[in-house]
Amino acid sequence: MLDADVIWRDALVMNTPSAIPVASPPLTLAERDGYAILTLDRPDSRNPLSEAMLAALMETFAQIAPRRDIRAVIMAANGPVFSAGHDLKEMTAHRQDADRGRAYFTDILGRCSKMMQTILTLPQPVIAAVEGVATAAGCQLVASCDLAIAGEQAKFSTPGVHIGLFCSTPMVALSRNLARKHAMEMLLLGDMITAGEAYRFGLINRVMPEGEALAQAEVMARRIASKSPLTVSIGKRAFYEQAEMRLDDAYLHASRIMVENMLARDAEEGIGAFIEKRTPEWTGQ
Repeated sequence: MLDADVIWRDALVMNTPSAIPVASPPLTLAERDGYAILTLDRPDSRNPLSEAMLAALMETFAQIAPRRDIRAVIMAANGPVFSAGHDLKEMTAHRQDADRGRAYFTDILGRCSKMMQTILTLPQPVIAAVEGVATAAGCQLVASCDLAIAGEQAKFSTPGVHIGLFCSTPMVALSRNLARKHAMEMLLLGDMITAGEAYRFGLINRVMPEGEALAQAEVMARRIASKSPLTVSIGKRAFYEQAEMRLDDAYLHASRIMVENMLARDAEEGIGAFIEKRTPEWTGQ
């Protein structure tokens, strides 16, 4: 097992797109019965959120979103690093631009932020299955997923403060998942935290024996896939909408959503099946 602090330092040098064959896709998509597994596949460069990776993620999410047969998505990764975050070599190359990279940095960070928000607005729940290390925007990716399972040897950090670059965009996802002092601890110290600490902080849902995060994520994906896809998508959207509202507005919004949900065919079918003690047959309507 590689030392976690060495991994993120090495990533500053190694996550360069020139090391990756252009024709090789940066991620793979495997479909299962009711769910899909999306795997970051740039292990040699620590699965960076490069231009190519961001574009591939956005394209894949756009393909998945309207699919009624895919009811959950698992985000996994090949190699000892889940994701080392932004491709710093790719970014640093633009310091030679006339504006010292301002336009490029604005663009790439905007694209990354849009990708993270797309996870939240995707109709299907997204489950991170983390083995190894997730740092900086890679940690942000975990925090942006709706659920997260980690192997017991997984580690997480937002180490930007070590190199003079505060993890401001990862901060957005962390501050919406962790208690404020836990988020600030990660951001200000930049230390690696263990899977156990990540669970205690609220970054992940469960800690599994090493190598079993994906299997547990699949168990959860199958359970989600057994529910009404309409109900799940309504609930996911409402959860994030109400979280940004004042308490009274949140209750008003949630009440309106619940009324519409109650009038849906799947709610009628589900309640009827419960009363009649039978298995519901979902139509997604």
